[in-house]
Amino acid sequence: MSITPRRHVAVGLLCRAAGLGLGIIADHIVPDPQTHHPVAVFGAAVARLEKTMYADSTRRGTLFTVTCLTPLAVIGGAVDRLTRNRPALRIATTALATWAVVGSASLAREGRAMAGHLANGDLVAARKRLPHLCGRDPDALDAAEIARGAVESMAENASDAAVASLWWGAVAGLPGLLVHRGANTLDAMIGHHNDRYEHFGKVAAYLDDVVNWVPARFTGALAAGCASTVGGDRKTTWRVVRAEHGHHPSPNGGWCESAWAAALGVQLGGRNVYYGNRVEFRPLLGSGTRPDADKTADAARLVTTVTTAATWCAVAGLASVAHVLFYGGLIPRGLLPHSTRR
Repeated sequence: MSITPRRHVAVGLLCRAAGLGLGIIADHIVPDPQTHHPVAVFGAAVARLEKTMYADSTRRGTLFTVTCLTPLAVIGGAVDRLTRNRPALRIATTALATWAVVGSASLAREGRAMAGHLANGDLVAARKRLPHLCGRDPDALDAAEIARGAVESMAENASDAAVASLWWGAVAGLPGLLVHRGANTLDAMIGHHNDRYEHFGKVAAYLDDVVNWVPARFTGALAAGCASTVGGDRKTTWRVVRAEHGHHPSPNGGWCESAWAAALGVQLGGRNVYYGNRVEFRPLLGSGTRPDADKTADAARLVTTVTTAATWCAVAGLASVAHVLFYGGLIPRGLLPHSTRR
C-alpha cells in the first residue's frame, strides 16, 4: 500500500517523537563528555569568530549572530531532508541531537552535588562548584546565598536547557533543536549588559528572549503542576507564578524562578554580586525562608520531574497530531513537503 502525503508527514512526526524521547533517556544514561562536547565545540568556534568580527555595533552583532546560527539551520535542515525516507536514521539523528543539546541531567547532578556540599557544611567546595551553575562571585556568599544562587540557576536553566529544547524539537525538528541551543549559547556568551556587549550582544539577547518566550511559560506551568512532588501545592504555586513572574527583570526568568520559589516554599531574589564587582538587586519572589541544602536537593528533583513532564507532553503532542493525520483530519496541501505532494 502506498503511503499518502498525509501519512508520510505522520510517520515523520512519529520519528521526531521517538527521537526526542530516546534523546532524553540518553541524557540521563550517557554522561556528557569531559572534552569535545558538541555545545562546547560550538562555543569555542563562536569565540574564535568573535575575535575577527567584533565591533561595538548592533549591526555587527546582528551579522555575527546570523553567521553563527545559519550553519546550524542549514545542517539541521539537510539532515532532516536526507533522513526523510529513512525512519530509523531520522530517529537516531534526532535522538543524538537531543542528547547533545539538552542539559537536564547534568543540571540536576550539579544541583544534587551542591546540596551535598551544603549538607556537609563544606562552604569551600560549595563556593568552588557555584560557577558551574551561575556567574555570581561566590567568595563572599554564605550557605543560604549559595543555595539561592543554585536554585535560581536550576529554575531558569530548566527552561533554557531542557523544556525549550524539547519545545523547539517538537515544533521544528532537528533545525529547531540546533538553532535554539545555538541561540541560547550565544546569549550566554555575548548577551550581557556591559561595556563590551551592550551593542554587539543586543540581538543575541533579544533572540534568546524570543525563542524562550513560550517555553518559559510552559516551564512555569509544568513546575506548578509538579509542585506536589517537592511538597508544594499546585494551585498556590500557579497563583504565585501568575502574580509575581513580572517582578523579575527578565521577560522569561520570572516564570521559572517564581514557580520554583512557590513549589519549594522558599524566597528567592535579592542582592546578586557578579565577577567584576557588578551588583544587581532582584525583586523578591515567593515567601518563606531562604533555600537550604534540602531545598536545593528538592530544586534538582523538580528539574528532573519537569523535564520528564515536558518530554511526555512533546511525545504525546506529536503522536496525537500524527494520529489525526494518519487516520483522518485535514491538512492544507500547501503545507505538505514538496516531495510528498501527489
